[in-house]
Amino acid sequence: MTPQQIVLRHDRAVARRRPHESTWADAYAHVLPSPSEAPGLYDATAADAAEQLAASLLAELTPPWSRWFGLAPARAIADTEEGQAAAFALEGAADILQSQLDRSNFAVEMHQAFLDLVITGTGIMLVEEAPPGEVSALRFSAVPVRTAILEEGMTGRLDAVFREARLTTAEVLRRFPFAELPPAMLREAETEAEAMDPPKHRLIEAVWPDGSGHRYAAVLDAASLKEPLFVAQGRFADGPFVAFRWLKAPGEVYGRGPVIKALPDIRTANRVVELVLKNASIAVTGIWQAEDDGVLNPATVQLVPGAIIPKAPGSSGLTPLAAPGNFDVSQLVLNDLRARIRSALLVDRLGTPKDARMTATEVLERSAETARLLGATYGRLQSELLTPLVARSLAILARRGEIPPVLLDHGRVALRYESPLARVQGRADAANTLLFLEAVAKMGEAAASQVDAPAAARWLARTLGAPAEILVPVSSPE
Repeated sequence: MTPQQIVLRHDRAVARRRPHESTWADAYAHVLPSPSEAPGLYDATAADAAEQLAASLLAELTPPWSRWFGLAPARAIADTEEGQAAAFALEGAADILQSQLDRSNFAVEMHQAFLDLVITGTGIMLVEEAPPGEVSALRFSAVPVRTAILEEGMTGRLDAVFREARLTTAEVLRRFPFAELPPAMLREAETEAEAMDPPKHRLIEAVWPDGSGHRYAAVLDAASLKEPLFVAQGRFADGPFVAFRWLKAPGEVYGRGPVIKALPDIRTANRVVELVLKNASIAVTGIWQAEDDGVLNPATVQLVPGAIIPKAPGSSGLTPLAAPGNFDVSQLVLNDLRARIRSALLVDRLGTPKDARMTATEVLERSAETARLLGATYGRLQSELLTPLVARSLAILARRGEIPPVLLDHGRVALRYESPLARVQGRADAANTLLFLEAVAKMGEAAASQVDAPAAARWLARTLGAPAEILVPVSSPE
């Protein structure tokens, strides 16, 4: 791909993203406002619910200091001696990866990416190799979706990422010291230190899939250049950017989050609270009228307890003006809006149950209902977030020599999800199997002889995520 093609592809992606920008800005202003936007926020229901949902996603999908993934050999060899040895090796690789994640900034950055996911419907995580000598070999960065331009590939994933920056020539050379720039730009870099306002040039960085890997290119598009040129090129075995979505509509590239869905109610609740506060200030201070009698000066009147307000003899002085109406119905409207916002952001679904006397059956039913509600979203997050994240991290550790190469997409190694949300379906399958085994046991020895108890134990171990070392290896037939 030429520099001109990269610039053209970037500009087309920017045009597709532009209709979403105003909605994202409005969602951030109501849910996660900047310090300059905070004075316009009157109701914090959505902000609190969004933060709770992001924290719940972190705890349910990628809980810190807990194993939320596992590596296992393919099922074809899982029950053989070779598979048992491979399972031990893969458990060790999973332990090393978990240790690297715990020592890195993964939990902090993942929570920020989930905040972006909840608000805009799209989150982006940058997975890089840390410099040698760092505590962890992995370094994570939550990339704000408003600073990245995404493009959907043939596989349906957001596998092409563009980022645009405005840099001076000297900044370009500091970032890309081996860039081959024209002599005119090199002379421009030498005089930038003396210039008051040196010109800035457009720099576009792009990562896109190319064959078996991902290509990287940095293109400088300056007005002084006849055409864009490469300042850096490279290749990644696995894409460093992991972009994921809450849900998406057909034909759209960017996702839609729960905050976007509840944005009409969030706007209305914020407006209702603003009107309630204005009505309360009128109810406290009142609206007054006074005759211009030459004695009373309204500019100097203070409505405080014990104040004495002068008036001319025979004049009415200050007279309260009756309020136009009562706004008591606002509380009913506000309660309904807040309930809908909390429901849209799943606060009552993923939060802690209010009734501490819930039975085990009620807890299981609650977990199953949560899994049903998040089924489509969780499946998308598995495909777009968890699998690429683990694959990229394993590739970095293998390049460092920390673990042997692990190929997830060649059919020899299977990635297991062991997060609390993923275990819900496993517990349901295990419960059904145990119910079947109990029923067969009651049917007598003839029926029980049709069940392979060791095979059932191995299946339950895989379904419930039991470690491989507790199982007895199966001898291969001679």
